[in-house]
Amino acid sequence: MRALLSKQAGGPETLILDELPDPVAAAGEVVVAVKACAINFPDVLIIEDKYQFKPPRPFAPGGEIAGVVVAVGDGVTDLKPGDRVLGSTGWNGLAEQIVVERRRLFPLPRDKSFEQGAALLMTYGTSIHALLDRGRLQAGETLLVLGAAGGIGLSAIELGKAFGARVVAAVSSAEKAAAASAAGADAVVIYGRAPFDKDQSKALAEEFKAAVGPDGADVIYDPVGGDYAEPALRSIAWEGRYLVVGFPAGIPRLPLNLTLLKSCDVCGVFWGAFAARDPRANAAHVEHLFKLWGEGRINPHVSELFAFEEGGKAIAKLANRGAIGKLVVKVAD
Repeated sequence: MRALLSKQAGGPETLILDELPDPVAAAGEVVVAVKACAINFPDVLIIEDKYQFKPPRPFAPGGEIAGVVVAVGDGVTDLKPGDRVLGSTGWNGLAEQIVVERRRLFPLPRDKSFEQGAALLMTYGTSIHALLDRGRLQAGETLLVLGAAGGIGLSAIELGKAFGARVVAAVSSAEKAAAASAAGADAVVIYGRAPFDKDQSKALAEEFKAAVGPDGADVIYDPVGGDYAEPALRSIAWEGRYLVVGFPAGIPRLPLNLTLLKSCDVCGVFWGAFAARDPRANAAHVEHLFKLWGEGRINPHVSELFAFEEGGKAIAKLANRGAIGKLVVKVAD
């Protein structure tokens, strides 16, 4: 089989399309013929050895896939060859076949495409865990979403609206503002490009405060980090919840006096670890997502498809923060 391999640490240009032996399922595992693989920010980091996991080389990036079951290992009785599935894999998704633990796979509904199926789990799984478990979001509350036009940001907008919140989206361009509004955002803030000096940071905080309203944001969803974090935190409500999701703009240093003044929580969100530690709770969230998907209340936004051979270009575009919604690599028809 073919795989887009990382053989040395480096950027997307270092990936090489090469041959590997077909994988074999051990007990509790499933071999999947990959049809589509979505690209996420961990793919940018993992090939540069900057992610918290460092798989042995050679490996393929790609942490979420959709495809067709080829074979099952001992003990797997609820899936069979020919079944359509989607799943989170951590890495190795940019390959024609992959072996996956059974617990990481879910049936893909017949009326949904492989491309959308590949774009569901990591973004919406992170967002539903963040908003319900960590943020305790309630109907009628105000949710501020940073980086709101990316795949994870759009998922947070849609889920925030599905759960009855007023959603304020923060984005970096008019084009991204239009995407956030189309996803259901009630208000949009367009911010400048960091880094910010003290006056620019203060001005952005005032923009956030004006958008969320005088009571502040009950929940702040931050998959961006960097210089955007402190201005957002300054707009939080009394006893608000600040959700730390990711750092493509850099790891911020928050002034902790702000957490005292607002009596607010700063909560880490690590969906992958949550799913591994509590698979039943994660499965319940995924079932909830399928229900919302079937009702049309969420809809994974695949903005661009890339050929298998161009998987590196998809990772590069995401790294340059040029993506709206999800970028997906079509591995096979």
